[in-house]
Amino acid sequence: MTDPLTRTRLLVALFAVSTLALALVAAGGAAPGLLSADSPDRPDDPTTEGTVGYADGHWYDDDLAVDDSEDAAVEDDDLEAVVSRSMARVEEIRNLTFQEDVPVEVVSREEFQGEDDVFGELNEDERLAQEVTYEALFMVDRETDAEDEVEAMYGGTVEGYYDPETGEIVIVSDNPENPELDETVLGHELLHALQDQHFDLSSYDRETIDQDNARNGLIEGDAAWVGTEYGERCGTEWDCVVPDGSQTEQPSDLNWGIYMTLFQPYNDGPNYVDALLEADDGWTAVNAAYDDPPASSSAVIHPDEEREPIDIEVDDRSNESWDRLEVNGEVASETAGEAAMVSMFGADAHDRSQPSVIESDELLTDDLSGYDYDQPYTDGWAGDELVTYVSADAADPDAADSGYVWQTEWRSSEDSRQFVDGYLELLDIHDAESVDDRQDTYVVDEGFPGAYALERDGETVTIVRAPSVADLEGIDSGIAATGPDSLGNATVDDSETNTSGNDSDDTDENDDSIPGFAVPGAVIAVSIALLAARARGSVRP
Repeated sequence: MTDPLTRTRLLVALFAVSTLALALVAAGGAAPGLLSADSPDRPDDPTTEGTVGYADGHWYDDDLAVDDSEDAAVEDDDLEAVVSRSMARVEEIRNLTFQEDVPVEVVSREEFQGEDDVFGELNEDERLAQEVTYEALFMVDRETDAEDEVEAMYGGTVEGYYDPETGEIVIVSDNPENPELDETVLGHELLHALQDQHFDLSSYDRETIDQDNARNGLIEGDAAWVGTEYGERCGTEWDCVVPDGSQTEQPSDLNWGIYMTLFQPYNDGPNYVDALLEADDGWTAVNAAYDDPPASSSAVIHPDEEREPIDIEVDDRSNESWDRLEVNGEVASETAGEAAMVSMFGADAHDRSQPSVIESDELLTDDLSGYDYDQPYTDGWAGDELVTYVSADAADPDAADSGYVWQTEWRSSEDSRQFVDGYLELLDIHDAESVDDRQDTYVVDEGFPGAYALERDGETVTIVRAPSVADLEGIDSGIAATGPDSLGNATVDDSETNTSGNDSDDTDENDDSIPGFAVPGAVIAVSIALLAARARGSVRP
């Protein structure tokens, strides 16, 4: 089915969190296949389509009058030259030529926020499926609107986007009176235009959260790699048009679970691209990967391993009181994938007053610039499918009338055990209470209310959630059997659950963020750009 989670990010396909910050993406060194910046062999009759490092009359190292301007506001007369030179610079780094011009518009944030068609409207079934999905991942609680939560992440932090339907780039400026261009953001978005011209970005299936992250591991990894190289050359080899203090202020109410899920391709994608560059013929290998993109976020997290996901089809074992939700005529199903599961277990690490399944010192990289998505609880992921159910008696069902069956597959029984351990700890963090007469069954009252039943069989772990314990068997007749727990107890003592690495007695209750990483006002870029495809009917970021 069309994934409602990705649909809300933008009306249509290929949505990109494009510099969720170039500063947070580590891409190392020069790669094989790059042309020398000092190449003396320039053709006498260069063309945009046939000459790397040249576009519409400009070479990548041309000097422009606008370089000496006091600000980054670029008049229409100068914009064309800046865009052409930026295209040439992207070509020089990526060793690939543009096939046609790319229109660029610079708008103020007020103009961008006034656009009505940036975010699409969900129908009621899509909205419900999205709410159930986010609840299953413990990212958006019952009292919070999931669609609003996603849109709020982008409204004030978008720096630009590429629209494959029109082939246009829009750069968003925080200066309403005199909109300014950020050439590093422009370079990132131009790389998306270059990808689209050669590889047709709208052609990729993005039907699940995991498939979306997998495709973006290549697409955004490529763009982030080039964008980082572009930024490093600005100020050293090249003069660039960049606003002073252009870094966007971090939203104070960032949803870390959603953020981490969206950020994973930008975090791990450059390393995935590095692996391709080093293993074969430079950019030729990266170009070839567009014909065979990664199939899961796991493949991007572990680029040196074979990580083909297992196809899962959840058996329907519900009774007449429950129906599988259908969205646009198809059963509402979702694959979260390894990246989203890490985000589920690690989102609480950003709150110093809250215990977390994955500790902050295990989640964050040594330099606090990104995340380590290779975690013991989830690194054995082999596949998953979540199917949403609704009460057959509810005329207009909402999340309170819904449940789900979430079947996960793991590479070994030990891996499945690790996941169960993490999930039980997550339930405990949310004050789950064990149901005495039901096997491995728990009840959560606040935030993510409902009855949860777990079953582990070798490499398979099944989680069923229903509004009440009595409803569990209606959704899955084989779950929540009478008998003692076999997996463990969700209630563990405080010494085990306070895994954030902080002594609660020393915690500043007014500071709920990790020091040096997410403290309000800390210098981290959370500038988000959108790669928007407005082809109606194709959904995918």
